[in-house]
Amino acid sequence: MRASLIQLSVDDRDSADERRRRAASLVRGRAGDDLVVLPELWAAGAWAYDRWGHDAEGIDGPTAEAMSAAAREAGVWLHAGSIVERDTDGTLYNTALLFDRSGELRGLYRKIHRYGFDTGEATLMGGGDAIVTVPTELGVIGLAICYDLRFPELFRGLLDAGAELIAIPAAWPAARLTHWQLLTRTRALEEQVFLLACCATGTHGGMRQNGHSVAVDPWGTVLGEAGTAEETLTVDLDMGQVALMRSELPVLRDRVLAIEAPRRR
Repeated sequence: MRASLIQLSVDDRDSADERRRRAASLVRGRAGDDLVVLPELWAAGAWAYDRWGHDAEGIDGPTAEAMSAAAREAGVWLHAGSIVERDTDGTLYNTALLFDRSGELRGLYRKIHRYGFDTGEATLMGGGDAIVTVPTELGVIGLAICYDLRFPELFRGLLDAGAELIAIPAAWPAARLTHWQLLTRTRALEEQVFLLACCATGTHGGMRQNGHSVAVDPWGTVLGEAGTAEETLTVDLDMGQVALMRSELPVLRDRVLAIEAPRRR
């Protein structure tokens, strides 16, 4: 399968509408790919805490509508990054959306681990409570978002739910690039999965975002890594490598300790 990570530049100069138009155009340009992944909260901005209430939308809102159409026109599976979702009760969530080749919403994941240490996302958003995997003709795709990378029990839960590939949109701070590079490789290696982590670039809300979107194989080998500019990273994945590694290095069968994870759906 061929996968592309579209590393959007998200800064204070662009409006959400402008970013939607640019993202849709870039997705349409990936016709022929199998899977396309976008960053975290790229439409509203991951660091625009003061704008989240204004820019929040439903899962059938303008971002979802534009990405559904782009996925359908390009004929790709599209992980549309995440949006600031407003639930019917008014609660805000950091919510990832996965569309199939016909533009149908097939996966929805509300971020479980909220970043901020008593500020920002940790205080302004609700937390998800479900591990989410989506069966596709490409393999079983597991969903996680940015800060989730620091919590291995979630990824073990995704493994137990059948994940063969994990897609992660992010707006990781540039100051912690070494953490990003270490954690993305570690999560792929420990769960013996492909991991596609697409991170925004640019400076938004005073935060310089990491870039360095990365594709890692089940052996922990980096297949490709972007720089710090807006760009598209494209890699070819042999999904047979998942079963191959798990048979050649069957460490997962030697698990002893079980950690209770959030419920699955």
